[in-house]
Order: sequence, then structure tokens, then C-alpha cells
Amino acid sequence: MVEKVFKLSRGDQMAVEKVIFDENVHYLHMVFNLDEGLPEHFSNSNVYMTVIRGTLSIGLNDQEVHEYDAGTLLKIPFQTKMNVKNFHDETLELIVVKAPAPTS
Repeated sequence: MVEKVFKLSRGDQMAVEKVIFDENVHYLHMVFNLDEGLPEHFSNSNVYMTVIRGTLSIGLNDQEVHEYDAGTLLKIPFQTKMNVKNFHDETLELIVVKAPAPTS
């Protein structure tokens, strides 16, 4: 087999899956329920965040929280302060790609 196959979880339980984590790219799958999310942090690479389902509530740097629904792709620059949350009843599912892959 030439290809390598990866499986993503398909449930509604909170998950932060490091699907591909190599020297080229970091590809993560995340699932958050109401009031779940990531700790506030600074992006360690260019971040491409796709909302698969639900509504993403995200604060970037010092701006107000913005909300994005399924089918939205965000491009977030390197060293941006990020606050990622789900403030809605519907499960939030994200695909996060970091490119180039962070070196630290």
C-alpha cells in the first residue's frame, strides 16, 4: 500500500487528536461540547482552522470574540493569541492544520 490511512473519531466526546504530526505539517482533529475549548495560547505556526460542524467562538489577539459556523475556514497568522471555545449547545468539530509544522 502506498498511502497511509488515518482515522478520525466520529463521536461527540471532547477530543484533541494529533492525526498527523511530522516535520511537514501538523493535522489535528478537535471536538468540543458546550463550554469546552482550548486554553488561551499563541499560535506556534500559521494555523488553518476549518469548522466542520457547530459554531466556533474565537478571540484572536485583543479583538472581541467572533463566531463562525460550519463550512468556514480561518487562516490565523503565526504568534496570534488564540482563545478557542464552544459557547453553543451543538457539538463543535474542527480540523486544524499547522503549516509549516512548528519547530518547537
